[in-house]
Amino acid sequence: MTRITLHGHAVYTEGSLPRVGAAAPKLSLTSSRLTDVGLDDFGHTRKVLYVVPSLETSLCAPAVRRIAGLVRHLADTALLLVSADLPFASQRLCDSFGLASAVALSTFRNPAFARGWGVQIVSGPMRGLPAQALFALGADHSVLHAQLVRELDSEPDYAAVAEALDPASIPVADRPTRAGCHPRGAPGS
Repeated sequence: MTRITLHGHAVYTEGSLPRVGAAAPKLSLTSSRLTDVGLDDFGHTRKVLYVVPSLETSLCAPAVRRIAGLVRHLADTALLLVSADLPFASQRLCDSFGLASAVALSTFRNPAFARGWGVQIVSGPMRGLPAQALFALGADHSVLHAQLVRELDSEPDYAAVAEALDPASIPVADRPTRAGCHPRGAPGS
C-alpha cells in the first residue's frame, strides 16, 4: 500500500504504479459513446493519461487545462482523461473546459483499472475511487513517466511529464516549472 493524503489526512492506495521503461498495463475504459477502449484504439501515438477521482473536483479544471496546454504542442500525442465519472458527465465536463481534443474515459465498467495501474484508493472517504495520477506513454505503450500525486488536493508535476515527452516541442512561455507553476503566472494563462 502507498500512503497519500486528502486534506492532510492519510489514505492509502493499492497496487503498484507501472515502472518507467516497462510496458503499460492493459486497460479497458468506457468512452462517452459507451464503447470500451484500450490503448491500441489510439493508434501509434504517445498518450498522456491524467487520472482523477472525478473531473468535477475544484482542482481538476485548472490541472486539465494545463496538461491540455502541454499536449497541444506535442505531435502525435493523445490526452486521455480517466475518472470514475459516468461517461456522459465526463464528456460534458471536457466540453465545458473547451477540450475538444481530450478523450474522456470512465472506469465505471472496469474498476480494476485503478488497482492495475496502482491508483486504487482503499481507505478513507474516497475509498473505491482512483487517486490522482499522471502518466506519459510512448507510441509503443512504454511508460515514460508515472506519478501518483501524494496529496489529492495538489497538482501533478507538469514539468516532469513535459520532460518525459519532448520538452523541445513546448514553447518556452508554455513550459511548466518544477513547482508546477505556469511561467506566465495563473493556470491556463
